[in-house]
Amino acid sequence: METKSTAVLVVGGSLVGLSAAVFLAWRGVPTVVVERHPGSHPHPRAIGFTPRTLELLRAVGLGARIPQAPPGMRLRRVRAESLSGQWFEESAWTPEDRNVPDLEFSPCRGAAMAQDRLEPILREQALALGADLRLGTELVRFEQSADGVVAWLRGRDGQEELLRADYLVAADGHRSPVREALGIGRSGRGLMRTARSAIFRAPLQEYLKAGVSQFNIVQPGFEAFLTTYGDGRWLLIHREDRELDDAELRALIARAIGRDDVPVEVLTTGRWEISALIADRFASGRVFLAGDSAHTLPPNRGGYGANTGIDDAHNLAWKLAAVHSGAASPRLLDTYDAERRPIAWLRHQQIFARDDFKPMAAPGSDAPILDDAAMEFGQLYRSDAVLGADATLPPAARPDQWAGQPGTRAPHLWVEKGGERVSTLDLLQRTWVLLTEDARWESAVARVARASGLALECVRMGGDVRPLDAEAFRSAFGLKAGGASLIRPDGYVAWRSVDLPDSPFDALRESLAKCASATRMG
Repeated sequence: METKSTAVLVVGGSLVGLSAAVFLAWRGVPTVVVERHPGSHPHPRAIGFTPRTLELLRAVGLGARIPQAPPGMRLRRVRAESLSGQWFEESAWTPEDRNVPDLEFSPCRGAAMAQDRLEPILREQALALGADLRLGTELVRFEQSADGVVAWLRGRDGQEELLRADYLVAADGHRSPVREALGIGRSGRGLMRTARSAIFRAPLQEYLKAGVSQFNIVQPGFEAFLTTYGDGRWLLIHREDRELDDAELRALIARAIGRDDVPVEVLTTGRWEISALIADRFASGRVFLAGDSAHTLPPNRGGYGANTGIDDAHNLAWKLAAVHSGAASPRLLDTYDAERRPIAWLRHQQIFARDDFKPMAAPGSDAPILDDAAMEFGQLYRSDAVLGADATLPPAARPDQWAGQPGTRAPHLWVEKGGERVSTLDLLQRTWVLLTEDARWESAVARVARASGLALECVRMGGDVRPLDAEAFRSAFGLKAGGASLIRPDGYVAWRSVDLPDSPFDALRESLAKCASATRMG
């Protein structure tokens, strides 16, 4: 049997697998994706994507294709007798803190889009960037060695083929055959309950005028959750863990709506597990777990499920690209588990700290609730790819509190480039970047780039790029006039020199060699 080869094999072609394909192909990494289903699942799970996810998709050319939510929109939920009946109190995801400054932390807003609407966009972009997507193809088994991974694949015609990959990314869902084959266990709150759900179409827009889109339905002997996809479709999650016939299901939907005179088109039904489990390792040799294979979290208003998985894929993609190019040692890949697993655990903790899930928390759980902006934009990475993120720092804080702390996402500020207003994030997308106001860093960047072979560029504020407020730039990044921030290809601060060192070249060379796991540094 002929063995073909690729750099990365992604197992699973749903949201996270497709995101991984886009991020990898955008960086020029040969990628094959296998998905056993013929297309998107008819029962979309994720509803809505966070501003951080929109930042990542904007960077790879998808910003214009994903409609963003209106300014100031927030996800609102009420307890109600029914959709058309009495509404009771509104519950907040995060308690309001009036001391939090009203700052703009991102150039993006979230997107009220269903998973089955985003997946075709990702699929099209992955193909346009050169990824090889194979629908109706499943992974039969795999073996890994020090040199790579060999996968046995079976197509829809029953024919098998061998594919050799340098690395394998398992985005194959919460039951993950790849994770099971590796013998990786999971920990966490565990299986909470089994849920049944139905997606239906009905003319219920009049009930959305108040700006509430999620409803906890509570009646004697009946509890359910009702929400809208924003496109005429609605999702009902109920506790009847048995197969309902059409009449029973329609009666349940009518009970949640509070009316039986509304025309309802039932589109699909589903049965799934609500669980909170984190894999004990996110990597084993040349195999990496991403998305639900690495962590499952209950559906929540923080967007901690699918969005976390997309962020996994983004974190891993630039590291695989650096190793594939030969510029970085495989040691860099060890930082994937070191950075992403603590984030999964932090999100696990924060879900059960909030009122939505606090009754289901394990005994003794009393973690403080972190600010939404901290969870979205201010989570801290600690790994060998970051210098200066010690154990005394909190796991997350708002960007204005971090002020450019290494290990956090680089701050967003509006700047002017070529006569246009752009975000600092738009300058920090594909390569290593040294961000500074001082021209004396420019020669150091050029010398280090030549010595290392890494894609490294200098962005000088006050040169081609002008901050709208120089003092605001220094404050946001925690720099003095001669200082500089080294930004990774994923937009995270790797290292910072608050002021101009005695030798900018030596300081930058030593820091980049460590953070990038550079294979050569002359």
